[in-house]
Amino acid sequence: MIQVDPEPWQAMVEHARRAYPNECCGAMLGSADSGKKTVRVAMALENSFAGAQAARYELRPEDLLAADRAARERRMDLIGIYHSHPDCDAYFSKTDLENSCPWYSFIVLSIQKGEFHHANSWLPNFEQTEAAKEELIY
Repeated sequence: MIQVDPEPWQAMVEHARRAYPNECCGAMLGSADSGKKTVRVAMALENSFAGAQAARYELRPEDLLAADRAARERRMDLIGIYHSHPDCDAYFSKTDLENSCPWYSFIVLSIQKGEFHHANSWLPNFEQTEAAKEELIY
């Protein structure tokens, strides 16, 4: 289960709205205790994909390392990654799965016509062959 506190949730939704019609991406910082993850900070990151950003996002390794460093400086954990899907559902795509890390939660926000529609969280397996839906509270 993953719970996103109100302030980071609002930051994630606003980031996705601003990036529309492109995909946004960012890191989620917080804590993980007894199977429950709590997101306390949403850290916007740059979508560095060189192609059509309306269809894909990409994180630079140095940005992910900076997010991990920021988490440790705040005595938090890097819980996962969020990104948006403009004008489509909040599913975990084949590309998302192939580029995932199995130790992170992945929240996907569906942005329809520039407005938040719904979201889902996903937990990929270690083989990166499938992702289970994770209970998401926001």
